[in-house]
Amino acid sequence: MKKVLMVVLAGLAVGVATSVWAEGNAEAGKTKSAVCAACHNADGNSVNPEWPKLAGQHPNYIIKELNDFKNDKRVNATMSPMAKPLSEQDMADLAAYFSSQAKKLGEADQTKVGLGEQVYKGGNNATGVAACAACHGPTGAGNPAANFPSLNGQHATYVKAQLLNFRSGARANDAGKMMRNVAAKMSDAEIDSVAEYIAGLK
Repeated sequence: MKKVLMVVLAGLAVGVATSVWAEGNAEAGKTKSAVCAACHNADGNSVNPEWPKLAGQHPNYIIKELNDFKNDKRVNATMSPMAKPLSEQDMADLAAYFSSQAKKLGEADQTKVGLGEQVYKGGNNATGVAACAACHGPTGAGNPAANFPSLNGQHATYVKAQLLNFRSGARANDAGKMMRNVAAKMSDAEIDSVAEYIAGLK
């Protein structure tokens, strides 16, 4: 319980810090999103499971990730150069647009969701894996005040890749190493099953 409380408090501090970003205009964001549509689709519901769905994501989280790509805190061969030329207003407008779109929920591999549900809701006390629901909520809706992203319906392939990146340290833009500390204790089976469970969350 103490570990969960520390994670939540750290996230709240991040949420306060991110609330100063510019206010976005969804109509302007729709125009600016034309280039994003090649990967994320026009409404933010990407078809390729390797690329995340942006529709319905919390706007401040989208802004944070774009800033991290722009400033090399998160590195991706495709996204990093796309984010470099974006202004703060561009990011705010894109976030306003994609967050206003309806997310198309996914389907989970039912042969894997049993373990996934167990870890997502209750963690793994034996190995110290914290419950995902502690930060991302029981339905995966996230916590916008703490800047914890919405996960429900996200592609399992993308979620799995991010958990593996956090575990290896290839992705290191999580506040206070929260995700790295969790993923470091997760087995391959837990990562795979949690990703599938998240894909089917509604």
